[in-house]
Amino acid sequence: KGSVKTLSNHELIGAGVEALISNALLLYLKPGIDVISDAGGLHRFMNWKRAIFTDNGGFQAIREEFSPVFSKKGITFSSPFDSSRHLITPEKIIGIQEVLRSDVALALDDCPSYGTGYNRAEDSVKRTTQWAKRSLEVKSREGQLLFCIAHGGVFHELRIRSAEELAELNFDGYAIGGLSIGEPKKVMMEMIEISIKAIPREKPRYLMGVGSPVEVLDAIARGVDIFDSAFPTRNARHNAVYTEKGKYNIAKAKNLMLFEALEEGCSCYACKHYTRAYISHLMRVYEALGMRLVTLHNIHFMERLMRNAREAIVTGEFDEFREMFKNSFLS
Repeated sequence: KGSVKTLSNHELIGAGVEALISNALLLYLKPGIDVISDAGGLHRFMNWKRAIFTDNGGFQAIREEFSPVFSKKGITFSSPFDSSRHLITPEKIIGIQEVLRSDVALALDDCPSYGTGYNRAEDSVKRTTQWAKRSLEVKSREGQLLFCIAHGGVFHELRIRSAEELAELNFDGYAIGGLSIGEPKKVMMEMIEISIKAIPREKPRYLMGVGSPVEVLDAIARGVDIFDSAFPTRNARHNAVYTEKGKYNIAKAKNLMLFEALEEGCSCYACKHYTRAYISHLMRVYEALGMRLVTLHNIHFMERLMRNAREAIVTGEFDEFREMFKNSFLS
């Protein structure tokens, strides 16, 4: 929707955030692309000077409450704001994202839900490839990268087929979609490995919707470069604090007597200026400041994790770093 819940741009920059993702479909519905166009694009509308990815919104449109109907043309769905019906096509979503002027746009995809049978998963692969081709045909904005999204459900053959077909189309980057939606972690990692093998090594590889610290590191080990997820912010609003020694529930009563930082050694604003006791109190009485502080800490934690992972890759010590982190986090 054009923001990170509870935080300002200044706080995000202070935490080391280099890029944000916004939902192009939701922005098209509210406030409308005319408003953002008049503002000079999404960067100016948000006053965010760093990178912006825009998702195509297809993942949201398939939810039952959106009453989606699929066709060769696109996806017809109901607006979550006023229940009005809309048709989103590959061409239309590219046009929307070009008006938004994001740095990276995502081609429209057909994302089947977990538990989908083979035939439905195969249809989604065919449709996603067709839509990817149509997206490339209408792309016109120079300087805006265009990524496609590979699918295939939990079927090895379909995952390979989708990634190989899309790899032939020479997109700027390749995303892996339709994972972390209910399947066992082992299955998710298998699907990542299968898809990665077919994606060109020289292109960015983007795993959508995965944000758990351990799953992020395990995906990096399999060749993933980019992630997006509401994981650190959504969990913060539900009392979860992430540290290198694992996660804990800040709202539990025992924290009311702990006059220490959320995480020992953390340099985030919340840890430098407030105690567990105070933040626990805020969360227990549903004060917005509590959610802001825990969100800020969790984002700072994830940025630190990614920074340390990059450094470990450069020094050739990533496997050791991953193992040490997992031993500490899961202990």
